[in-house]
Amino acid sequence: MEAEPEIDDASLRIARRGISFTVGEDVCAAWHYLGSNASSWAGHGRPCVVMAHGLSGTRDGGLDGFAEGFARAGLDVLVFDYRHFGASSGAPRQLASAARQLEDYRAAIRTARALDRIDANRIVLWGFSFSAGHVLRLACEDRRVAALVALAPAWDGFAQSLSVLRRDGPVQLARLSRLAIRDIAAAIKRRPPVTIPVSGQPGDIAMLTAPGAYVSMKALGGLAWQNEVCARFLMEVMAYRPARRAAGLNRPMLVQIADADLNSPPRAAITVAKRARAEVRHYPCDHFDVFTVPRWHQAAVDHQIGFMRRWLVTAATSGGRGTGGLDGGLTSASA
Repeated sequence: MEAEPEIDDASLRIARRGISFTVGEDVCAAWHYLGSNASSWAGHGRPCVVMAHGLSGTRDGGLDGFAEGFARAGLDVLVFDYRHFGASSGAPRQLASAARQLEDYRAAIRTARALDRIDANRIVLWGFSFSAGHVLRLACEDRRVAALVALAPAWDGFAQSLSVLRRDGPVQLARLSRLAIRDIAAAIKRRPPVTIPVSGQPGDIAMLTAPGAYVSMKALGGLAWQNEVCARFLMEVMAYRPARRAAGLNRPMLVQIADADLNSPPRAAITVAKRARAEVRHYPCDHFDVFTVPRWHQAAVDHQIGFMRRWLVTAATSGGRGTGGLDGGLTSASA
């Protein structure tokens, strides 16, 4: 995959270049944002934020709003598309898999650590919704990760399935399950996949049918985004419960909760945050509003930068990774 041309906007003091990295036989497309004032973060190398979207999102679906904010503050950022999505390779298309996305994140972290002038011990993992579960798992297994950010996290697939069952009823869940079984059968027979929409209106057969989900995802989706995934993913998501690892986390974590979230139950996020002794911020908005509503988006970005500055600058000046300052408390603040 050819590298994309570097974009340098002097008015915003942001430089971004297209890069790629391999995962198995496939290639993940990524953007590398260069921090405009890295010296403000102390240390001998730049901190770097590694980030990817939730579930089926692509890097052009609102992630630039966060990455540009980080770059203006002096942080380097690596933003990538999962295999099977966006500009990355991988067949079949639109195949969502927690296991494969975790592999992609691991490869992205290795790539970030190898970038010129990056401090390999000041890598921050950033996740939204489904990918917030990925960064929680990865921070538990990779002791060199400095900190992590979980935005509107979807940490418990079983709890989410129960939420869908209560809201939409057993008939809807049965319909989705039948499509998932058909897709699994198609994969075994090496036939084209059976797909379902990621978002739909209430009553539609789709993964996310909470009020407002379809309109928000349509507004947020970039040019590379497609409103579909292979239906087999439904069987995996119910068993994906990274929240169970939270008690073993000894890394600084910022958890940003949308209190009116209709897609990821806020109560589950609060429970996990307590187990992980995380810093918590609350926003009186819905799941996607942290992208689409300027007020909540800017608040989320500002809180993320403030959190990273507290931990990453401390880590650089103390010679450590900033992981020893957790006192078991839970900091909670409204936007």
